[in-house]
Order: sequence, then structure tokens, then C-alpha cells
Amino acid sequence: MKKLISLLLALVCLLSATAFAETAPETVTIMSYNGNKELVEVEIPYNPQRIAILDMPALDIIDALGLGDRIVGSAKVTIEYLTDYNPDDSEGRILNLGSVKTCDLEQVALCEPDIIFIGGRLSKMYDDLSAIAPVVYLGVDYEVGVVNSTRNNAMTIATIFGKEAEVDAMMAGFQARIDALRPVLEGKNILLAMYNNNAMSIMDTQSQLNIMAAELGGKNLGETVGNAQKATHGEDASWETIISLNPEYIFVLDRSTATGAAGEGVLGAAEVIENELIKQLDVYKNGNIVYFIQHANVWYTSTGGIQALDTMLADLETALLK
Repeated sequence: MKKLISLLLALVCLLSATAFAETAPETVTIMSYNGNKELVEVEIPYNPQRIAILDMPALDIIDALGLGDRIVGSAKVTIEYLTDYNPDDSEGRILNLGSVKTCDLEQVALCEPDIIFIGGRLSKMYDDLSAIAPVVYLGVDYEVGVVNSTRNNAMTIATIFGKEAEVDAMMAGFQARIDALRPVLEGKNILLAMYNNNAMSIMDTQSQLNIMAAELGGKNLGETVGNAQKATHGEDASWETIISLNPEYIFVLDRSTATGAAGEGVLGAAEVIENELIKQLDVYKNGNIVYFIQHANVWYTSTGGIQALDTMLADLETALLK
């Protein structure tokens, strides 16, 4: 009887696998950016087995979906929870493809990927990489906000690998956390800033700190300073300008820490920002200057990843839900 049951179970498994093979598509069409940063349809092999990674948010999502063992080539990884995917040419398990800014096309081709993930820093190499394998370039749409962009990115990747249910489960708890944080900042005057090598610059809402305005309802006073669309690393503003704005909250992304530039001659962010002028403001007296230092590289390079979003919300919960 046991042998009969085992044979029946084996037959059921075989039939199920055969049915899945017959119903699973060979390719799937997704929406992705091209080299001109335009959304276009891209045909991707369904459930690809060999992945080349040149984008940290995509790596974040692929790791969260349990697909990391398919990575055959990667850019250098500095995000602490993803360093297992750092390239190690000596073992040959994950080839070194360069960085998220500049990649080695020969190495990308050598790892024979079925699919390549890139971010905006490599958009100029989109056509060259597409000649090797289909390229997925997702990015963050700051118009819809970080949370919705993360959901869209994760669901796009999930569609490629048949993991939609997993993404639904992972995203389920984020809205409740946003709802808990929103009353703290909604309607408040805030300033988004970046600290870099002993200087602070003002950031617009189309930046890594977008979540404080788009999702949490803060009014970014920086939009009224200088150019409406600021440089990638923000726009210089005098301390007198910041005092005249009189923000209720200041959020500071420490780029020096994020890029590993903090070192000899570079002061800590608080040493520079909390000067005698800023100390006159209620934002300082009320303890409402928030620094993103411990997870600066997550905020700076991984916006759009599921695990990154969890880290970012945890930082905000620690700072705002006192």
C-alpha cells in the first residue's frame, strides 16, 4: 500500500510539473525605462535563471524574493544586508561587473546572463548592455512616491519570476506604518538636505528624501529656494536663508558617510549643521533635526527596494514616534 501511495504521489507531482511547464509562458512583457529614460515595453524570458545585477534596489528585491542564488554577476555591493552578493572572481560564483556607475561590458558578457538589471547611473550604457541580454531599468518615480515606486518595481520583478503573491505579502504592512507616521509631518514645514564634505545643500522633493513630502505630507520649503529642480546633490543655501525659512523639521542625508568619503578633515554632519545660528531655531531646540547616518547608504543608493523601504521607515519611526 505504501508503495502504491508513493507511486501515486510521484505521478501527481509529475503531472503538476508537466501542467505548469505547459502553462508557463516562455516570455513576459513588462514596462521598463530605456536609455532615454522613457517607459517602453520590454520582452523578458520568463523565470530567468542567470541574473546580472548592476542596481542595488533590484538586488534588494531579488534577495527578498529568495532569488539570490541565480545571480552570476554583480556590481560592487556596499549595502550591509546585501554584501553576500559582493563579486568574488577568485571563486567565480559571482563575477565582478564593476560598479553601478561604470560596468565592464566584457565581464557582463562573460557571465552569460539571461537578464540584466540596471539603475539610472548606467542609462547611457543601456544599448550596449541590451546587445548582451534583455535589460530591466526600473528606477524611482518621485511623482507617485517612494512607496508606490517600490511596490511597482517589486511587482515588475515578481511578474518576471512568477512571485506576485510574495510581493503582495511583503508590501502589506507598509501602509499602516505610513499612516502612523503621517500625522507627525502632515502640513508641517520641512527642509530636505544633504550633507557632503563639511557642507549642507538643500534638496528638492524629487530626491532620495521624497518620502517625507510625498507619503508623509510634509511641505518642503526647499522648493522655494533657488532652482525648482535642483542638482543631484542639492543646491547651496546660506545659513541666513535657512533661518529665514524657519522649518519645523530638517532631514539630513549624510552623503559623506553613504559614499565612504567621511574621514580625515570631514566633520560630522551635526558639527557643521548645529552651529550657533541654527541653535537659535525651534527646530534645534525641539530636537527636530533628523540625521540619516547609520543607514545613509541605504537612503542614498537603495531607494526603491523592499528591504530598503523597511529600513527607511524604521529610521523615521525611531526619529518621529517619540
